[in-house]
Amino acid sequence: MESQLSFDIPHTAVLAMDCQAGIVSIYAKPANDFLARAASVLKAARTAGITVIHVQVGFRPGLPEVSNRNKLFAAIKSSPQHQSLFQGSSGAIHPELGPEQGDIVVTKHRISAFTGTDLGMILRAKEIETVVLFGIATSGVVLSTLLEAVDADYRAVVIADCCADTDVELHNALIQKLFPKRGEVVTAGEFVQALAVR
Repeated sequence: MESQLSFDIPHTAVLAMDCQAGIVSIYAKPANDFLARAASVLKAARTAGITVIHVQVGFRPGLPEVSNRNKLFAAIKSSPQHQSLFQGSSGAIHPELGPEQGDIVVTKHRISAFTGTDLGMILRAKEIETVVLFGIATSGVVLSTLLEAVDADYRAVVIADCCADTDVELHNALIQKLFPKRGEVVTAGEFVQALAVR
């Protein structure tokens, strides 16, 4: 069946989320395959003139952004080992993915790319209507950002094989059952092909 996937280029943004070197090394197995697919998506987007936004997790020294009531992030706050994952070269966006000139970088302190960030402002300013999402983890930033994007009336497209999670069963359930009810689910190859045949 031929894909009917198409994009309104000026009103589309690709969000590469939490693809930081340390996170990729833990979640993406094998990492090289994941990075090759993700890099192909970003290259195709840049070539087509689509806005590329990198979303990364980051904190100030001492993590003043983190509440002790937040189960996930409180665990990071209490562990210097976990904090090191978001610092230095480990916390940087994986060099195979960017950022390149013209890319936008948004730093977040919660699971969703929207919560507490200026992502919504950037998307509105650029008149974005479609967000193409991928990242790590499927059950974390991808799920939270997808649900928030859909509730804000964005068309959402998830690139399934550029998402990763340590819980494979949960990853598969989200990709196969939940995400298709909220948006469109495609592969990296399908996304690249859709831009190539414009």
